This record gives sequence, structure tokens and C-alpha cells, in this order.
Amino acid sequence: MTFQRKPDVVTTQSHLNALILQNTKLARRCWEITTEQTTVLRTLTREFELSVALGDLTLIDNKWYVTNAGLLRLAERRRCLGIRVEQVREFCDPAAGRWVFKATLYKRRGAQAFVGFGDADPANVSYLVRGAEMRIAETRAVNRALRKAYGIGLCSVEELGSRSTSFSRAREPEPSLKQQPKNGSNDGQPRLRDKLCLLIREHKLDPKLVKAYAADFCGTQALRDANRNQIEAFISQLSKEANENRDGLVCKLNSYNQSQEVTS
Repeated sequence: MTFQRKPDVVTTQSHLNALILQNTKLARRCWEITTEQTTVLRTLTREFELSVALGDLTLIDNKWYVTNAGLLRLAERRRCLGIRVEQVREFCDPAAGRWVFKATLYKRRGAQAFVGFGDADPANVSYLVRGAEMRIAETRAVNRALRKAYGIGLCSVEELGSRSTSFSRAREPEPSLKQQPKNGSNDGQPRLRDKLCLLIREHKLDPKLVKAYAADFCGTQALRDANRNQIEAFISQLSKEANENRDGLVCKLNSYNQSQEVTS
């Protein structure tokens, strides 16, 4: 993997301040973020110019995670020379769906290389991406090399293990003191909204059209009116359609866009 060489772009303070403001506003609209999370977001924006709007960062279970897309854009901005990825064959077992890759990143010609390893098998990937372990392992290796090279301490979304074990219990009040939200979780599992966001990001789907499809699938006026069981069923169906026939799914989603245009 090589990056197109571009002239150095000097980021002005005004541009950086505008990006910080944009990230903060969008994050508050998408998630319920605390003052501490806002401070971390501003620091990440200032140091790495990561964009919430472009999907460089996401908040899952009250923690910030960087994405593969965000890391690659950062590498391009920092004029990364290239990344070499190779399979570590002695640790791979295709029959068992186990893959290991090594990524070597070169920031510039003649400079020290940064190495990252990534592994994946059915036991440590989300059920949403089962069957894509080889691609996940490669992406994890690239992400680790990029994070080492540019000093990013955040874990990347793609490096997360099994969804049932990768997240610590969210700090929620006792059930008797606060009613659990319909789309939330009270057993230490990630919220359904987070699962849906990851699925949308993984398959590069239009969030607005997915919401329209979800409401239609659940038989509600809006997605927020659906109950947990309905949303779980929809996520399962969306994952199946995305993995088996993404083009067909995109066509179905576009039909909702046409419906909205006719209505308007």
C-alpha cells in the first residue's frame, strides 16, 4: 500500500479551531458525551486532526475509538511513504478461519520502520463480520502499525474482539433508580445503537436510509419507537443482507430515498 505524495499542507489555527468546534457539536448530537470525553475529543482533534463527520472517530461504550479510515487519512496527511502487508503463514489456519498478518509501515525513505501484527478468528471478531476474518486480520495489522508510527494510544474499532467480551459494563444507575432505555443494554453488552453504527460503517451504508428501512421493518413511525426485540431482529436481517448481497441492499435502501423525494 502506497500513498500519493502531496505537497505539505499547513493547517492554520483557524481551520483547527473550526474542526474542533465541528467535532464537538457533531459528537454532542450523536452521543451523550461527558465533559471529560469532550476534552479528550478536543485533544485528539488538535493533535491528529481527526474528524467525527468523516468517521475518523467513534464513541462506543463511553470510550473513543479511532477507525481504519481515520488512520489512513492521518497517514496521508503526514506523507507516509507506504505500508507493506504480508501473511504470517505459519500461524494461519484457513480451515479454522484463523489468520495472522504483519504490516510494516515506512514514514519516509530511509527512516525506521514500524511493525504491527494483527490476528483474527471466529472467536475474536464480531458476529457481524463472521466469514471476513482474513480481511479483519489484515486491517488490524495495518491499524497497529499506523498507531505505533503516529503515537495514537486509542484502540481502533477494527481491533475490537468479540462483541460479547470486548466491552466493560457501562456505568449505569441501578434499575430501580433509572428505567433502562429501550435500545440500551443492562447486561454489560454493547448498546444496539453501537452495533448498528458499526454495521453501517463496516458496509459503508447511508445512515439515514438505514433508519428509514429500520422503521419500515419494525412497523413504527421512527426507529426510536421500536422495541429492543424489533431492533435486534432488524440488525440481524441487515447484517445478513449486507454480507450476502450488499448491492441488492443498497438498491433497497435507495428506494427509501426515492420514496422520501416523492413525499416531499
